[in-house]
Amino acid sequence: MTSDEWPKGDVCNCLALRQAARHVTQFYDQFLADAGLRTTQFSILAKLRRMGPLPINALAKQLVMDRTTLGRNILPLQREGLIAVVKGRADRRSKELQLTDTGLARLRKAVKGWTDAQAQFETAFGAKRTEELRALLHAVSASDLAGADAPAIND
Repeated sequence: MTSDEWPKGDVCNCLALRQAARHVTQFYDQFLADAGLRTTQFSILAKLRRMGPLPINALAKQLVMDRTTLGRNILPLQREGLIAVVKGRADRRSKELQLTDTGLARLRKAVKGWTDAQAQFETAFGAKRTEELRALLHAVSASDLAGADAPAIND
């Protein structure tokens, strides 16, 4: 294989998305540090606040996250008493994750940092571009890239 046949890093969609995700995650982590949360932890707590108690598989699906990765991320939240494992509402034999009062208080404390990060991001990229970026990223997350159902993105 010649050097001309090797893929160039600057045209790899996956690499560009991963680099942007790491960069933005580090940015948001700085704003959430005062509340003692990282971006992933904030997302877990916020999702539980919005949706109520959820089985771990349902929460993983909502977050577009592998179940085992989510399992590792919830351990510190459990240790700190921010979430609890409770009996399922529909099936008492199942287990659900629930935001605790302590978790809600921590989430409320973190919202200021998150709001500041959101505002600074929007200032850097503009309101319209930020909204378009979110819409495109939601479409990517919702698509079936391996199947024929991938939505066409029109310019």
